[in-house]
Amino acid sequence: MVLDSRTCAGATCVWVLCLAFFSAASLAAPAEKGLPSHGLWVWKGPSVLESGRSAESLRDFCQAQDINEVYVSVSERGQMMTGGSMSRVIEILHRANIRVEALLSSENADEGGAHLKKLLEHVQTILEFNQEHPQARFDGIHLDIEPQQRPENKGPGNLRFLPGLVEAYRAVRHMAEPSGLTVNADIQNKLLKASLEQRRMLLSALPRLTLMMYELSSPNDQDSVEGRSEKVKAASEKFLDMAYEGLGDTRLAKMVIALRTADYDGQLPTMLKTLDQANRANPHYLGWARHSYNDTLLGTH
Repeated sequence: MVLDSRTCAGATCVWVLCLAFFSAASLAAPAEKGLPSHGLWVWKGPSVLESGRSAESLRDFCQAQDINEVYVSVSERGQMMTGGSMSRVIEILHRANIRVEALLSSENADEGGAHLKKLLEHVQTILEFNQEHPQARFDGIHLDIEPQQRPENKGPGNLRFLPGLVEAYRAVRHMAEPSGLTVNADIQNKLLKASLEQRRMLLSALPRLTLMMYELSSPNDQDSVEGRSEKVKAASEKFLDMAYEGLGDTRLAKMVIALRTADYDGQLPTMLKTLDQANRANPHYLGWARHSYNDTLLGTH
């Protein structure tokens, strides 16, 4: 914000400058404040967040669970959230110092063509929303592109889709970053088993990646809490080492590590704390994320 000294003076000018400073600081990424990112997926945004005090309930959950950013799915069965609903959710979360990323999904954007065009049209929708709502804008784009779900991409070591996936990431980043949006993307652990050059390509495509570290444990297994925590610690350290082995470039993506409710039930918060404790000193570690808010809502899974 640029202020003309002729239009404000004394205490009034100081007050305005302070307001501008704190408004900008409140929306800074957690990592920029020296805090680890603590994320949360919110699926089915149009139905989950458009009624009553649903936005306030999400805010309260985030504050109780030490969550400082959310990934909101802005469409459901092709139906976008209304602009008014998105604006209200963002305003309420921003006032609680919680970042908001627009969660966009695709199974085929890595194939380019019409599939990638469709994803980029959704990105453009978010950019236009931000232009129309400068006081309640999304902070980032969160990508959930899943080529691994297609039969031809199944199997260990099968990374034929990686170049197309990276191109999709770059295309979104090219659109988003000039407008001040961060870009984050979910990845599976088999991508970290790629060759040195493949990992370099992946980790240089975006500034942030989120590793879905699932199926280490189950609520039905016989492990103690301590045993599950040790699995989380060992696996997170292993995957971070695997991702960055042989890569010394400081411009590579930082990693968020995600755990899910289905693996831990009520012990999930303990496992997330384990991630911070085990990896906080690792320069590649950005924080944790939990999947998902919907699992905490009655009848929504």
